[in-house]
Amino acid sequence: MGISLVTKAEYKAYAGINTTTEDTLIDILVVKVSALVKTFCRRSFVDYVNDAKSEYFDGGLKTLVPDEYPILSVSSLEYSADYGNSYTSLVEYTDYVLKRSDNTISAIAEEFPLSINGYKLTYTAGYETLPEDLKLAIFDLISYYLKNDMAVHSNKAPGTNTVQIEYVTNTNLPSHIKRVLDQYTANYN
Repeated sequence: MGISLVTKAEYKAYAGINTTTEDTLIDILVVKVSALVKTFCRRSFVDYVNDAKSEYFDGGLKTLVPDEYPILSVSSLEYSADYGNSYTSLVEYTDYVLKRSDNTISAIAEEFPLSINGYKLTYTAGYETLPEDLKLAIFDLISYYLKNDMAVHSNKAPGTNTVQIEYVTNTNLPSHIKRVLDQYTANYN
């Protein structure tokens, strides 16, 4: 699951909560909502800011598109002619360049030659400080789950032995939250 995107203290300050009665539930929701946002947006935001991530590519293209962004630094880009058995370091500004405008790695030559497991990229990426609009969407999503604590509601009419179950059929996030998350969703199309 990685690192949570917000803390309980940040959420409680935002929501104006001064008691500890909901702390256990908030602790759980911070972790779960962080995982939901990371899955929805197809990126981790903070997990690789301090710890480098390694990804493997086959080449055959002019650019390599890492999963995480914004890229903070590239530790190394290595090439393997033996399907990933051993790697040789490539030189930045001679063999490749980090294109900061779109967070891709571009080949200086025509393209990165096609080679299965041919390229190993090690880099750090993400936000050292999460953008405020994204934090706000996460806070609102935590509040949403605090208030709407059940997906299935069971209502028993007074004086009867029958139970009516209402299934929530709308799987959409609240629109004000979805608008923000859409701005941060990785698009690989």
